[in-house]
Amino acid sequence: MAGTSMVVSVKNNLKLLSKRDRLKNRLGGYNSEVKTEYDLPKASNKQLSTLAKRLKEERKIRMTKVIIVTAILFIGLVYVFLYATDGIVELLTY
Repeated sequence: MAGTSMVVSVKNNLKLLSKRDRLKNRLGGYNSEVKTEYDLPKASNKQLSTLAKRLKEERKIRMTKVIIVTAILFIGLVYVFLYATDGIVELLTY
């Protein structure tokens, strides 16, 4: 009796599974023989060097902003810590 209920339970669970092909809706399909080809424009060395310079400058600006924000937060935390220690000292001296 227990064996048959197990078989029925497995069959019911299989009926609940999706019947569609799992690889059907993947990007690029599921045919490994077909290669995707990209139509990218050609870039000259001058364009690549200007792009590299622009990216370096953007990275430098972003890093400067991160350092400034971090310094401001650190100074704020130090100020809060010093303010809190003054309050603790006052509480302990009374």
